[in-house]
Amino acid sequence: MENEKALITYYTRTENTKTVAELICNDVNGTLFPIETVTPQPNNYQTQVSQNSEEQEQNFLPNLKNKVNDFDSYKYVFIGTPTWNMALPQAVKSFLKQYDFTNKVIIPFNTNGGFGTGTTFSQIKDAATGATMLKGLSVKGGQETNGIFLAIKGKEKEQVKDEVKTWLSQIGF
Repeated sequence: MENEKALITYYTRTENTKTVAELICNDVNGTLFPIETVTPQPNNYQTQVSQNSEEQEQNFLPNLKNKVNDFDSYKYVFIGTPTWNMALPQAVKSFLKQYDFTNKVIIPFNTNGGFGTGTTFSQIKDAATGATMLKGLSVKGGQETNGIFLAIKGKEKEQVKDEVKTWLSQIGF
């Protein structure tokens, strides 16, 4: 895995998933890539929850701001996502639809408010046709309903850093 390129993609609202992505990137010496929508998500949490539920029901795929340069050159693609409504955010679905994952190795990672990954990992596996998927990582992030936004900082960040190192070692990085 040493000579193969790794792409670390992530979608984030409160910076928790970004923080985990940065920790992974530091350990695997990969390329960091934020998944960003052309139209930003609402700042208000309840408005965002309503919008996301609507988008999921309608299977709406938002347009993305950016594209990965030379996607074909990456063997490993880490895909970071929060759990929204126990599922994958539509922006991540848009990202997955844009690329050919044939012969790629995908490695999902997730942040959530304590309720787990929901269907995020299975949705990633289903969307990344032709890829091999390694064991994912799930990390508890913030709970916006309780006013906790960026939870992965300070002591918690050090703990997550250790979890990331252990997980990467388990999957061969």
